[in-house]
Amino acid sequence: MAKIMGNDTEAGRTMPEPHRFPVQVYWEDTDAAGIVYYANYLRFLERARSDLVRAAGIDQAALLYSEGIVFPVRRCEIDYLQPARLDDKIQVRTQIKNLGGASMDMDQDIHRGEEALVRAKVRLACIGPTGRPRRLPAAVRAALSDIVRRD
Repeated sequence: MAKIMGNDTEAGRTMPEPHRFPVQVYWEDTDAAGIVYYANYLRFLERARSDLVRAAGIDQAALLYSEGIVFPVRRCEIDYLQPARLDDKIQVRTQIKNLGGASMDMDQDIHRGEEALVRAKVRLACIGPTGRPRRLPAAVRAALSDIVRRD
């Protein structure tokens, strides 16, 4: 098993929930009316998920290059409630809802202040170099298990 834990974070530490990731809305994120283009919310969600995994001490590049493991989106359900606009400071809030054998479920919301703009439910698969499902590596499961939302 390759080293998957980053050097600057302690794996398994409890992170405040939900994980919060700030985003500044730029021109490139908007349409001609200065409103965030709907597909760009998916980019914001992806960045926040990557940041959460990095904060848990998981080095995704090491997993990819040593074992061919990646975590593609298998399913995404998204509700657009209010638009974000040019120059808004928004925040993506992410909670891991469930760790399955070869998948993980996350709830992600995008807020402007306390106003909810977007709500998403995302399922990530764990796949190996052949593109087939693969069990979450034990080190990944251990690093993420302490931050799974307990309902």
